Amino acid sequence: MRRTTAALTATLLAFSLASCTPKPADAEPVAADFLAALSERDVDTLGELVDIPADATGVIAATYDGLQAEGLSTTLGDVTVNDNVATAHYTLDWQLPRDRTLTYDTSMTLTRTGEDWTVRWQPTILHPRLGANQHLELRPVPAGRASVISSDGADVLEPGTTWRILVDTDMLDDVRPVAARIADAVNAAHERDDTVARIDAGALAERLSRVDGTYSVTMVNPTEGPTVAEELTGVEGVIVNEEAAMVTVDPHFAPDIMSRVSGIVADELDGANGWRVMAVNEHGAPIDDVAYHAAQPAPAVRVSLDRDIQRAAQEAVNLQAGAQAMLVAVRPSTGQVLAVAQTEKADESGDLALTGQYPPGSVFKIVTAVAGIQDEGLTADTVVPCPGAMNIHGRQVVNYNQFSLGNVPLERAFASSCNTTFADISTRLEPGELKDTAKQFGLGIDYDIPGLGTVTGSVPEGETPLDRTEAGYGQGLDLASPFGLALVAATAARGETPVPVLIEGHETAVSEDVPAPDPAAIEQLQRMMRSVVTTGTARGMQAGGVIHGKTGEAEINDGSHAWFAGYRDDDIAFATLVVLGGGSEVSVAITDHFFQTLDSYRSGTTLPVTP
Repeated sequence: MRRTTAALTATLLAFSLASCTPKPADAEPVAADFLAALSERDVDTLGELVDIPADATGVIAATYDGLQAEGLSTTLGDVTVNDNVATAHYTLDWQLPRDRTLTYDTSMTLTRTGEDWTVRWQPTILHPRLGANQHLELRPVPAGRASVISSDGADVLEPGTTWRILVDTDMLDDVRPVAARIADAVNAAHERDDTVARIDAGALAERLSRVDGTYSVTMVNPTEGPTVAEELTGVEGVIVNEEAAMVTVDPHFAPDIMSRVSGIVADELDGANGWRVMAVNEHGAPIDDVAYHAAQPAPAVRVSLDRDIQRAAQEAVNLQAGAQAMLVAVRPSTGQVLAVAQTEKADESGDLALTGQYPPGSVFKIVTAVAGIQDEGLTADTVVPCPGAMNIHGRQVVNYNQFSLGNVPLERAFASSCNTTFADISTRLEPGELKDTAKQFGLGIDYDIPGLGTVTGSVPEGETPLDRTEAGYGQGLDLASPFGLALVAATAARGETPVPVLIEGHETAVSEDVPAPDPAAIEQLQRMMRSVVTTGTARGMQAGGVIHGKTGEAEINDGSHAWFAGYRDDDIAFATLVVLGGGSEVSVAITDHFFQTLDSYRSGTTLPVTP
């Protein structure tokens, strides 16, 4: 009985002691309150819950601002208690600008004093990799700008800087002295570097006199820009700014075209910037990345111009630097415009290689020959008359120096360029047939090419026999640009007119859908064009490769234009023109030099100097 009583007494005593021992207060509500205040950026509540309010609220504010945070979501996880110390684990999910997020896990320590739990301030509360006096900042990872490359992979435009000259006219009583100072500085730069455009002081003063506020005068390349800026320092009203821009690797590489290309593709060159979140000190100096998202650079933009072909073409036309000489090259298989070159003399009158309209002369016999094959049943072997002169419906047509071959195969008449033969063929055509055939070669079609303004040419309907007679050998109302005849040559090479293109990914709009020439007619044409180079008017060329062509001398009142158009078997079609150049041998020589120079570039050899 006593044992039972003793045991019962011990049990009751133990129960009584256990009932009197207080349970530790729960730390979880305090951790939850802290996270709620953190997500709401409630500075007052945060200050009440942490042990060092000033440090905590300062770092939290710097992190919010540094991240440019648009919101913060928190998720409380496990809370463990060990006597007077608790550890709370949680997830922070920051909402950052442009729909970006930063999510990670971290923890806080809480300590109990009496019945109250307090958050022990440590920077790791905000991120596990933060140290003392550090906070988080969002910073960009710049993508950089892509380059513009030529069809053969060479950089032709690259990110760089240019210098803009501005004038604040509101600061000036008299614009003339300022215009003179600017013109002097820029024109001096032109003397050192001819890619800097000259300025006429009087014309600039006139423009400035009509402007209120700031006027942009011109841009100067990065080579001469600093010198011009220094020379204009202190000139009242003048501001010279250095600006980010796409700059040409070679200022002489098709400058007008590259300027237009730069404007068109500007928005395509900017990649997608990346971003990073960094731990930084109180001065913003970076310590380490806590998150990194790489930039996504834009792919390079490709233009159809070929660096070596363009350079070779420019060198070739410069053989006739005192004349308006030009050369356009096109790739028949793709329509890529490979080169547009013209002399400075031609530059003075605009983009003559692309839009100038000139009678094509005997180069147009390419079209007439195919019209005769398609509409009159001719072949290269058909015997045709080639008298020295022929009266056709009252129009006296003569050959060069009135040479006469008598009756010869069409191929021989084509190679020797018999005006009488082709005037006779075209006169027998029905109205509109020659014009329709010309369109089959791209001549008379409008092409809206991003980056290039072009006019191919025009051929009359031929309502009267006289119109058809003169049109047959490229006189009368026939007109063509070098660009248009380069397309004619490309059609002869390919069998259909390629759609010309300059910038990859930018489609060309074509005004009219025209069927391709008869393949049998193209085959006959190619045979005849080869004879021009081997035995005809273009014989003697020294360039390598198999060249097909057609020469032309277009007579006008002041003389004659020298033409040569054709293609080489390495997929290059061309048209060369020297305005008032006289005999076609001038254009043949330019073209020959073009191909020899191109081959020397490609082989790495040096072309012998022309005597």
